[in-house]
Amino acid sequence: MAFDYEMKKRLRNDCAEALIMSADEAAKLIEDGMVVGVSGFTPSGYPKAVPLALAERVKNGEEIHVELFTGASVGPEIDTALVEAGIVTRRLPYQTNATLRNAINAGQVKYIDMHLSQSPQYVNMGFLPKPDVALVEALAITEEGNLILTTAVGNTPTFVKNADTVIVELAMKKPLALEGMHDIYITENPPHRKPINICHPADRIGTTYVECGWDKIKAIVISDFIDKTRPLADIKEDERKIGENIIAFFKEEVKAGRLTNELLPLQSGVGSVANAVLYGLIDSEFENLTCYTEVVQDSMLDLLRSGKATMASTTSISPSPAGQEKFFEEVEFFKDKIIFRPEEISNNPEVARRLGVIAMNTALEVDIYGNVNSTHVMGKKMMNGIGGSGDFSRNAGISIFTTSSIAKNGDISSIVPMVSHVDHTEHEVMVIVTEQGYADLRGLSPKERAVKIIENCAHPDYRDQLMDYFNRACAAAPCQTPHILDEALSWHADFEKNGTMKK
Repeated sequence: MAFDYEMKKRLRNDCAEALIMSADEAAKLIEDGMVVGVSGFTPSGYPKAVPLALAERVKNGEEIHVELFTGASVGPEIDTALVEAGIVTRRLPYQTNATLRNAINAGQVKYIDMHLSQSPQYVNMGFLPKPDVALVEALAITEEGNLILTTAVGNTPTFVKNADTVIVELAMKKPLALEGMHDIYITENPPHRKPINICHPADRIGTTYVECGWDKIKAIVISDFIDKTRPLADIKEDERKIGENIIAFFKEEVKAGRLTNELLPLQSGVGSVANAVLYGLIDSEFENLTCYTEVVQDSMLDLLRSGKATMASTTSISPSPAGQEKFFEEVEFFKDKIIFRPEEISNNPEVARRLGVIAMNTALEVDIYGNVNSTHVMGKKMMNGIGGSGDFSRNAGISIFTTSSIAKNGDISSIVPMVSHVDHTEHEVMVIVTEQGYADLRGLSPKERAVKIIENCAHPDYRDQLMDYFNRACAAAPCQTPHILDEALSWHADFEKNGTMKK
């Protein structure tokens, strides 16, 4: 086939022409028992055509099972289609897909829930098997065979570095104007690792491409697929109040002289609470804000558009479908305002500690001493995973966790005597925020934390019940962290038995 002008801009070496094939042909490079590493981080920048073709092979009677490594969650063309076909035997390091979640909780998929910043090192150090195949969505391939990525970096550089075979899906629907927004840097393995020289979210330390080489690229698939990003959910009243309470906390920090109106670099998880906070900042007195985070959503794009924020460092952009379309139209505006990095850099503890990020992440439940469960429903069923929250919370200048004070129409209190699963210990949780208010736990003993969390964050329907438990636990024994263990654990058992935590 003769390359047209558009194709020559994306495939910059004549040797690429011989590698172009259909998704069906490329999928045959993936064999039973392989480890496959895919690009993407959230439903952004992930391959689509080849996974769907792989699923079709199994539907047509072939026996194929793979271990699937990603950057984080990806789109349904992978986590739905491959799981429904029974292809995935092991999955890491994070997911948000209902089909995959059900398979994990049914014991059909072995799931490794990991701190995102650690996942590339596990591959590079050989703690995990190296990918046989790296399946990558790209904007373009340079003359030297290096990959220009699209809207997410994730673990792609690590997968490409370690894989023997690279399959490229060329994303024709994504604008070439994205080129230049990436900053690709891979750390060395210990003990020879050098300091990561990022002292401001705008600092660049790497290349605009992923090193690969034509010797690794075995297939190029021309793709017209677009990311299946999630619609922007309406912000609920309790989420709006949580956002207001976080901004109220920021104002108190400025008043106390611990922050300025420029705050510190912001890290924000995904979802409506994150959007509520960032939208609230647009109308606030804060200015010249920066973000050092893992995902950019609509609200952060609007924060940049408004001029309140000047820079966002991330590993992925994952806006709503309408937000994605608008972003593609405005890429030139954002080229000096957004940097895409590998997740071992976007989530790196060294950098987070140096910058003093304000980390804002979501909890499923919080106990009265400040321990956080962010992954397991009732301590047993996996929801999504820890994601990057631990990377940031353990190293943040200020670590904030948010949750609505109740769930299941009020039958569950999100503030409990003892969490049913611990992801973030009291030692790294600085501020708890619900729609009821916020509890600043810094400098407080366990008993002081308990009183503040119950009074400021618990729902009124459970406040007396929690305080009664705490007072009786204190009376039972003069200790550092008072508990009546059988009763603390029974809160979750009561819900499973009676459908409510209310006594």
